[in-house]
Amino acid sequence: MKISIYPPLPIHEIGQRPNQEDAIAQWDNRLFVLCDGMGGHERGEVASQTVCQLLVKWFSENIVDDSFTDEQLHAALEYAYTELDKYDNGSPKKMGTTLTLLYIHNKGVTAAHIGDSRIYHIALTGNIVYQSRDHSLVFDLFQAGEISYDEMATFPQKNIVTCAMTPGKGNRMRPDIIHITYIAPEDYFYMCSDGMLEQMSNEELVNILFSDKSDEEKCNQLIAATAANQDNHSAWLIHVKNADDISGEDILSDEQLTARCNAINIIPKVTEGNEDDVVIVQEVKKTKTLLKKMKKVVDVIMNKKSQ
Repeated sequence: MKISIYPPLPIHEIGQRPNQEDAIAQWDNRLFVLCDGMGGHERGEVASQTVCQLLVKWFSENIVDDSFTDEQLHAALEYAYTELDKYDNGSPKKMGTTLTLLYIHNKGVTAAHIGDSRIYHIALTGNIVYQSRDHSLVFDLFQAGEISYDEMATFPQKNIVTCAMTPGKGNRMRPDIIHITYIAPEDYFYMCSDGMLEQMSNEELVNILFSDKSDEEKCNQLIAATAANQDNHSAWLIHVKNADDISGEDILSDEQLTARCNAINIIPKVTEGNEDDVVIVQEVKKTKTLLKKMKKVVDVIMNKKSQ
């Protein structure tokens, strides 16, 4: 399939912080990367900038055609991790960074994330088709039944991440990866650090993106709406111009509707006397798909236990 996009628009604001720990990068209008550094002055910013720069370098040197595989993605991340290892000083408190990555290729879009920076896919109808599930304490507590869906927004430790890219060979966190093939003209992909969402709901985001404005005006609206935010806030706004029809056996299966890493798939089901139940919006229809997803979950659990 062939996907064309309008000129992508970046947002990169410092907020009320003394230094910029977010980093953004792109390559060839196909690769988009956004990282939110952690670890304080001259540590988080080094981690985020290192990962962004190294991923762009790897893609520019290793991608020779328009195809792309998960194996290539893992190789690119290992390349970035190896560079981060050079900053490991043995301290228990390590610098680190979140990661969001989006790559457009001939089979669709591959999106990957580590941490609580987000990737959205929003359809022309205004429906959020995909929202990456934050690797955060509040999401884990919610799924464990310890807090309600609504309490996640105001929980005191809502900014604690459970996954990040950090130096040290024993700290290799694997990303959530999703393959997106159901893409239509005028869809949006929106990548952002958590600072962009400090005072903005999904509804407000959709209202801005589907207002009767140009992309530049929408970008300015996003900047204005987040001007008073405390945290650094950065984003990529990627607007689909055209996408060929999906055809052929080589096209990847679209995973958005059933992906465990899609936060849209977990919503509160209000029932009398029990308001904290959750349901999965879409059933997994194919046993093969379910087994693959179960294997990914087991892999993540075993990886965390090995840390």
